[in-house]
Amino acid sequence: MGTGKRGLITAAVTVVCAVTVLAVPGTAFASPDPSPAPTTAPNLTLPPSHSKDLEEVRKKLDTLYHDAAVATDAYNAAEEQAKTQSAELVELAKKIVKGREKLAELKNRAGAAARSQYRSGGLPDEAQLLLSDDPGEFLDGAGRVIQGQRATKGLLGEMTRTQQDLEQYAKDASAQWQKLEVNRKAKAEAQKKIEKQIAAAEKLESQLEKEEKERLAQLQEQAAQQAQNAWLDTGVLDDIKGEATAQGQKAIRYATAQIGKPYVWGAEGPGSFDCSGLTSQAWADAGVAIPRTSQEQWRQLKRVAVTDMRPGDLIIYFDDASHVAMYVGDGTMVHAPRPGRTVTLAGAGSMPILGVVRPGA
Repeated sequence: MGTGKRGLITAAVTVVCAVTVLAVPGTAFASPDPSPAPTTAPNLTLPPSHSKDLEEVRKKLDTLYHDAAVATDAYNAAEEQAKTQSAELVELAKKIVKGREKLAELKNRAGAAARSQYRSGGLPDEAQLLLSDDPGEFLDGAGRVIQGQRATKGLLGEMTRTQQDLEQYAKDASAQWQKLEVNRKAKAEAQKKIEKQIAAAEKLESQLEKEEKERLAQLQEQAAQQAQNAWLDTGVLDDIKGEATAQGQKAIRYATAQIGKPYVWGAEGPGSFDCSGLTSQAWADAGVAIPRTSQEQWRQLKRVAVTDMRPGDLIIYFDDASHVAMYVGDGTMVHAPRPGRTVTLAGAGSMPILGVVRPGA
């Protein structure tokens, strides 16, 4: 690094600006390889019209959108880590600038002490005592010199510690930058997977005729209703009697106010949401910070039995915790389903439930 303050500040500002660009939510990053190897695309060819199996199409679509949800969780996790690492890198850059300024000040003070000693002629104390017209005054001065020497020694010690701090800050900044690069690449890879899965699903749906799309929508609704009915048939609602807390009610009001807004992967409002973007922002509005992704919500929040859940709790779906919704009561949840859909109410048992977690517990 340069020794001048202007150079140091310029370097720090460069670091901060670079971090800011990397930390912008939703920023797309190009692959480091301009010509990536082709990947195997899902088989999207439909059989002839007369033999199309719409139930098989529904299952394929469910798989594609599920895989997109998994990749979205990976993207959101990398985004959150990058935000944290960017903030830490900015703080380290500020510490480096302040440390360099402090070191320059200490060097100036040390130089002034050295110049003062030089002006005294550098004579031994005994010689200065013999040449002095006032031995008493000299002895007073000698005491001050001893104090000055001690101060100088302390000054040199502080300079050494400051230099060591700067070296550690530089190492930490380098480590944080490497972590940031890893997460940047993870975000880019997750984004490619998301876009690939969504494009495949859209291509598959585009091959359907209007009547087939209508029939497919009916099949999707029937499958969800069958799952909901099977869940209700267990008598689970007879045991769910919990009431929402004041914070839970506020979170529910926020989530239900978003009904009709589109699902967009990686979005956390205000105009669009993905599943965990909706739940995390709803609870943030209620004054409770929770993890950004459905998988981290499942991992970090307090788990409760399904029969003990209350409105405002979060229902985690699928074995890989790739989807999350908010329970609103009466066997109903609100969620951001998938690309092409909007925030909506649905049966809480319309998808395979992994478990329930409680924010603010």
